[in-house]
Amino acid sequence: MADPYRTLGVARTASEKEIKSAYRKLAKEFHPDRNKDNPKAAEKFSDVSRAYDLLSDKDKRARFDRGEIDADGNPLNPFAGMGAGGGGRGFRGSYGPGGQRGGYRDQGPGGPGMGAEDLDLSDLFEGLFGGGRSRPGSGAGAGPRGFGQRPPPPPKRGADIHYRLAVPFTDAASGRDQRITLADGKAISLKLPAGVESGTQMRLKGKGHSGPGGDGDGIVTVEVGPHPFFRREGDNIRMDLPISLDEAVRGGKVKCPTVDGPVMLTIQPGTHGGTVMRLKGKGWTKAGEKTGERPARGDQLVTLEIQLPEDLSELEKRLDGWIDPSKPREKFGL
Repeated sequence: MADPYRTLGVARTASEKEIKSAYRKLAKEFHPDRNKDNPKAAEKFSDVSRAYDLLSDKDKRARFDRGEIDADGNPLNPFAGMGAGGGGRGFRGSYGPGGQRGGYRDQGPGGPGMGAEDLDLSDLFEGLFGGGRSRPGSGAGAGPRGFGQRPPPPPKRGADIHYRLAVPFTDAASGRDQRITLADGKAISLKLPAGVESGTQMRLKGKGHSGPGGDGDGIVTVEVGPHPFFRREGDNIRMDLPISLDEAVRGGKVKCPTVDGPVMLTIQPGTHGGTVMRLKGKGWTKAGEKTGERPARGDQLVTLEIQLPEDLSELEKRLDGWIDPSKPREKFGL
């Protein structure tokens, strides 16, 4: 996978909020459902999801920034920090009296120092690569030399499998459990997190591809569907409810839909259009807040709209000669 920062189009200094915002924009743009005629969109959507999966994990992001893992989460550069200038156990010499690196000075044959022709470089390469010629006492059980023998790379974990879960608006609002069918054909029940929204990701441990280093995970991305008359506003749900003229004048009880089913609203006599009524606890689940054992919920805000009859002839007859004495626009100076 390419650099995750480049995939999401953000700077390496981007905040968590900027990364999430970039992901949501790209996931929406390349979603397979919106690009049915573009087979490359699904691949781009998968790349964007994997990039977000890495950068949204603080530990993985930090390790990637330090060059410890690649964009797929695999370990990199086991010799990091062991260079000649480092303080590790690698080959580190000093400058001797003759200015030669390595703590020795080439004084030629017969001199007190070690001559260049006497230096056995096989020791160095044997330590670096675990090869070279064998030496007395350097059997299979001998310890590493110089840099130490390079450890074998850890076995790779299986790849993650990305899923898309379309959730109805009413289910997301009330937090109803969902069913999802995995790649192995098994269907499981999935509990939605409180405050769920489009772009929310859930991790299913061990539900990815198998690998020698363990199974990958399943990454579920939620897409909340729209609703014909409900709309979300933070933790609240808004809707417009039409009432008839006689209900506004006389008052009465009317049915009102909610995400949990219809309830009865009491309309006061003389109710004005635009009046907002609040239904407590009928809104969206709140992240991090609970009421007893269940997540706390916002409210449903209902705006009343007075709807006149399509045929006004009967109403005109009844109003014949009557003029409303109030001055509704007087406050505007009109």
